[in-house]
Amino acid sequence: MSNELALVMSQLEHTKRIDKKKLVEAIQAALASAAKKVYGADQEVDVEFDDVNFEFKAFYLKEVVNEVETPATQVTVTEARKIKADVQAGDVLKVRIPAEQFGRIAAQTAKQVIVQRVQDAERQSVYDQFKEKEGEIITGSVLRYEGRNVIVSLGDAEALMPAKEQVPRERYATGERMKFLVLEVRKTLKGPSIIVSRAHPSLVRKLFELEVPEIYEGHVKMESVAREAGARTKISVRSMGDDRIDAVGACVGVKGIRVQNIVDEIRGEKVDIVRWDEEPHNYLSNSLSPAKISRIVFHPETASAEVIVPTDQLSLAIGKKGQNARLAARLTGIKIDIKNEEQYALEERARMDAHFQEISTEAPQELAEAKIEAPSAEAASHVTEQDRMDAPPDEIDEGAVKGEVPQAPELNKDGEGSMIPPSPTIATETGPGPHEESEPQ
Repeated sequence: MSNELALVMSQLEHTKRIDKKKLVEAIQAALASAAKKVYGADQEVDVEFDDVNFEFKAFYLKEVVNEVETPATQVTVTEARKIKADVQAGDVLKVRIPAEQFGRIAAQTAKQVIVQRVQDAERQSVYDQFKEKEGEIITGSVLRYEGRNVIVSLGDAEALMPAKEQVPRERYATGERMKFLVLEVRKTLKGPSIIVSRAHPSLVRKLFELEVPEIYEGHVKMESVAREAGARTKISVRSMGDDRIDAVGACVGVKGIRVQNIVDEIRGEKVDIVRWDEEPHNYLSNSLSPAKISRIVFHPETASAEVIVPTDQLSLAIGKKGQNARLAARLTGIKIDIKNEEQYALEERARMDAHFQEISTEAPQELAEAKIEAPSAEAASHVTEQDRMDAPPDEIDEGAVKGEVPQAPELNKDGEGSMIPPSPTIATETGPGPHEESEPQ
């Protein structure tokens, strides 16, 4: 019996990957439950395991007392000494339960407990095994379709690949082996639930870590990954510490062999490898490759940028259905607005016109708010003649101060129509002077 038990436990340990200690605990719990079926639920039972002989021994426990109050848990000193001679009051007496006393019902109960415990241990083992692989790549084979979901065999367990984690243009044939990303592992009533993905950006990241030793060893770092599954992926890389290592070249490999292996695994999806740069202008320009960039206008307050490109580069910068611009925005974390030079010039002119219009509108309003008023007649009446004389000529007109209004001289015309200025007038006295003679009569 002990040899058979050892063989069964060894098989369970290797095939189900259940720890031997958990198996022992499961059998001990089963035997204790079976013993309580025989001796009652209140009876204390202890099950020991002999590791040398691979044998389980069940005992019921009773407290030795002078006078019994609870028969299920107590025994008198006299009765106890029939089993063990040197027992004293207050001791705990262990009495072995013969295997024959386990009836058919008790044996059935023990079997059910063992099966249940083994199943629980197996589920826990599968959960622990795949929980450690969460976020890692694992190889599996396609089993079947359940609706739009794909069931994948991972050897010891089955995984689910939902429709949203499938690549739109990929078709999965039964029995086909491929690599999957273990996305999530969670416990359910039916056992561990394993979710895998073929569309997640981390799948490409992990494929590069497997294919490029420099990334695995930490000499090259992948800063960011942006992916539209089935169409295109952009990754940004940089060298860590050693400037002699070309990060982009390490990922491409000799004659492109490394990146080609990854492209083959993801069924021909295009992969762009971008050189990371701490200067945002250069990083954004690299991420929009192969388009040529004229200039970039950053708006730090909104984490956005206006990218100006030549007219013939506009469609290349935006990409098919905006794909290149979307991937560059995800890769850099900057909102991108791509324009050609003519469009940007028109918008810049419109912004300047609007700015000048705003300034011209605000100036009269500021003057009105200042409340500048002309001096009143009452204030002007207090100005003395001396104040008027002392005032600078550029502030008060000299003629106005004196109250004189000069009159324009009257001009005469000659026979040809030309203007003749008036002759100067000489003031004369009423009578002739002492040296003047009167004209003869």
